[in-house]
Amino acid sequence: MKPVRVLFVCLGNICRSPLAEGVLRERAIEKGLASWLKVDSAGTGAWHIGDPPDRRSIAVARRHGIDISGLSGRQVRAEDFSGFDLILGMDEDNVAMLKRLAPAGTADKVQLFLGYATGRSQNVPDPYYEGADAFEALYQMLDAGCSSLLERLGERTS
Repeated sequence: MKPVRVLFVCLGNICRSPLAEGVLRERAIEKGLASWLKVDSAGTGAWHIGDPPDRRSIAVARRHGIDISGLSGRQVRAEDFSGFDLILGMDEDNVAMLKRLAPAGTADKVQLFLGYATGRSQNVPDPYYEGADAFEALYQMLDAGCSSLLERLGERTS
């Protein structure tokens, strides 16, 4: 079976989207589904191209047994719209920007992460200006969302 290709997108690709990438990848490994899933992350902005994830995202991931320290920030590219089956924005602003960037015929791949994963049209808040508690809350939200997403993707490929 051809892998499902998922791209997580936030503003700068240092807090939310790399943590979501790490969480989904880890949950897929735990469930024996890693071979049918390709996961990546990107940002709508270019500020953090080549940078590692925010140290607080790395720390919260590590506390939960996930290593995202080797990830590197990148910006969404035109070829992502053809290279991924599903492009999940962390909030409505990310989704709006992605739909503006989407080449003709690809905007339907862009979805709000929690809306697609759980059916709840809810933004994943950006914790950048917050403390460690906000990053733990982010992790919990992403973990629950990624578990739901795996179930949904499993139904999609069955």
